[in-house]
Amino acid sequence: MMKARCLLFSLGLIVFAAVFIGAVSASDLVPTGDAGRTVTVIDGLGETVTIQGIPQRIVSLAPSNTEILYAIGLEDRIVGVTDYCDYPPAAADKERIGGYNTISVEKVLAADPDLILAAPGSTEEVVNRLRALGMTVVTLYPETIDDVLQDIDLLGRVTGQEEQAAACVEGLQERISVVAEGVDGQGEKPSVVHVVWHDPIWISGDGTFQNEVITAAGGTNAFGSVDEWGIVSLEEFIATDPDLILVSSGTGMTEEGHDVIQDYFLNEPRMQGLKAVQSGHVYVIDTDIISRGGPRIVDALEEVAAILHPGTFGAGAPMAAQTVQSPGFGAMALVGALFGVFLFRAKK
Repeated sequence: MMKARCLLFSLGLIVFAAVFIGAVSASDLVPTGDAGRTVTVIDGLGETVTIQGIPQRIVSLAPSNTEILYAIGLEDRIVGVTDYCDYPPAAADKERIGGYNTISVEKVLAADPDLILAAPGSTEEVVNRLRALGMTVVTLYPETIDDVLQDIDLLGRVTGQEEQAAACVEGLQERISVVAEGVDGQGEKPSVVHVVWHDPIWISGDGTFQNEVITAAGGTNAFGSVDEWGIVSLEEFIATDPDLILVSSGTGMTEEGHDVIQDYFLNEPRMQGLKAVQSGHVYVIDTDIISRGGPRIVDALEEVAAILHPGTFGAGAPMAAQTVQSPGFGAMALVGALFGVFLFRAKK
């Protein structure tokens, strides 16, 4: 009898262990339905990409891609980001795979990703090599705010986060609508220039996020005739004499804590006759929020709308505001990235 009881007890332990191990293993595996899931998308470069199952290990090759991943709740699946992926702050803890356009293919492969999110700044050579090695690469290439919303939706479908992506897009659309309603009927639109750098003076023209933010916020781009980004002479800038000047947060703050580009306009003798300087309408705006094709582009829209129409959206940023410079993607890094995008578009 005792042997029988011991045998039954041992059998019970074996059955319990089998059930427990099976339950743990099942929680670590993608469900059968998801494993057989296939999604085909056309990415930002017009490439048709098929994704098998739901990606669990994602490498981001651009800060904007990383921000979208966090916005739709995919932070736990990120296994690699660039040196410039600095938002949200939690991204600092992710494995680094190189610079914005100096990606280490070896580090990407070491991360063992089942999805790589590229961008125009990710060199064509790197992307082609990763594809040749059998990697699944989707390139996000937003050129407008609507494109950003579409990319969020696309990434939701690719990763199985459709509901989270839809909620994110809906929230951003609501905020965009609030700005649109607020600027409607404001009357004359002030002329605005966005300055990327001051030596030489490099401005944002038509076909850029900055231009769309300015116009959607109820202004007109003083250099809207310029295609994308361009350098303008000091004489041309002075002759244009915009109502407001937006300057990107610079590559470094002065010892006194001021932004270097803003300081240029405030202290350069030849700029003192400008309306924007005389009226105190020179504003610093974070390079990252107004230049990255991610969810925070709507933050830029709201901020610029508040600057242009303080009576409608609240007080605009004071001229002498001390903007903390982003540690990873300052103006000169932006200049480099823009140059990379320029070369890419020139090849198209």
